[in-house]
Amino acid sequence: MSWESFIARRIYFDKDKSREVSPPAVRLAVAGVAIGLAVMILSVAIVIGFKNEIRNKVVGFGSHVRISAFSSNTSYETPPIQYSPYIDSLLRANANVARIEPFATKPGIFKTDNHYMGVVFKGVMNDYDWSFYKQHLVEGVIPHLSDSAASTDILVSQPIASKLQLSVGDGVLAYFVDGERARARKLNVVGIYKTDLADYDNLFVLGDAEQIQQINRWAPDQYSGIELRLHNFDKLDEVTSALYQQLMIKPDFYGAHYYTQSVRQLNPVFFGWLSLLDMNVWTILILMAAVAGFTMISGLLIIILENTSMIGTLKALGASNRSIRRTFLNVAVYLVGRGLLWGNVVGITICLLQQHFHILKLNPDAYYIPYVPIELNLWYILLLNIASLVVSMLMLLGPSYIVALIRPAKSIKFE
Repeated sequence: MSWESFIARRIYFDKDKSREVSPPAVRLAVAGVAIGLAVMILSVAIVIGFKNEIRNKVVGFGSHVRISAFSSNTSYETPPIQYSPYIDSLLRANANVARIEPFATKPGIFKTDNHYMGVVFKGVMNDYDWSFYKQHLVEGVIPHLSDSAASTDILVSQPIASKLQLSVGDGVLAYFVDGERARARKLNVVGIYKTDLADYDNLFVLGDAEQIQQINRWAPDQYSGIELRLHNFDKLDEVTSALYQQLMIKPDFYGAHYYTQSVRQLNPVFFGWLSLLDMNVWTILILMAAVAGFTMISGLLIIILENTSMIGTLKALGASNRSIRRTFLNVAVYLVGRGLLWGNVVGITICLLQQHFHILKLNPDAYYIPYVPIELNLWYILLLNIASLVVSMLMLLGPSYIVALIRPAKSIKFE
């Protein structure tokens, strides 16, 4: 062990109760680092959790990538595209594609004895992945779809069920416009879901795609679009660009052209809003790092001034300014390390409590989530610890140069 480390340990672990300045200053410095790191851990965990929750809900309602007909029509009454064996094989050849799900959408009006409401009927196939809706199922079961006949089972959202006063087992009349006339269907509510994503909960009803194909007189291989779910969200832009290039020049059998869009392109408002959260996090991280750094600076200065006589003695014995600076920087490492330890304990404990017990609630009408979401990532926590240590030590380099101003002839007599 070097003599600088030895003296640093003696200063840090000194239990002399006669000191009146150092202990409060040290506790303040440690508390500043601990609070700063705890707030940074909470900020990053909350933002990551919030972004993942919203992203998963938006993707759950649709998919990562959607292929539809190239059209200027922005409504849910879209021209069909063909889901042919060739398109199926082309999509499955992409290793990033996990699931391929054709769908059909059609606006309509749902009517009960006393109420009516405009909705969008989304029809899916019998092998549709219902895992997202199972997570948010409030009552009833998932619709049962078969190949033999068009199913009348539907899944409605809780807001729609509330406005139409529908319960599981109730029937509802659905009216769809086909050309110049309306077509009616009697549908049965078998399940009710709620995701708190009001933009979608107030709009979508799920059922059998064959119902829409029959109403629109489409061929069995015609759909409103094809939804693709990917293995990795990070490959979203890569897959979208590749499929766009492959499909844009290949019209289907009926003459429709394929148009590929990512979930970011389909929902720019949501993803633009989530991107703004990153700026808020960076602001918090910078402010907390500054607070922790300045409290450490004040603590180190007090410790240096308190040990002026010792510094003068060390200089008289031949110690260089660099060695003495290293000694007090070693003391700072102990203090920062102690602060980081308590910051991790406090920050991670609060995150775990919120993650398991949902103590802090949110208004789902405003935030789309009923509670503050938490996503703990060990790599981010490790990076925050390393960054906090590095930033704190860099900020302390300047104040440590005060050692060079201390003169042995005067400081040895300093009380």
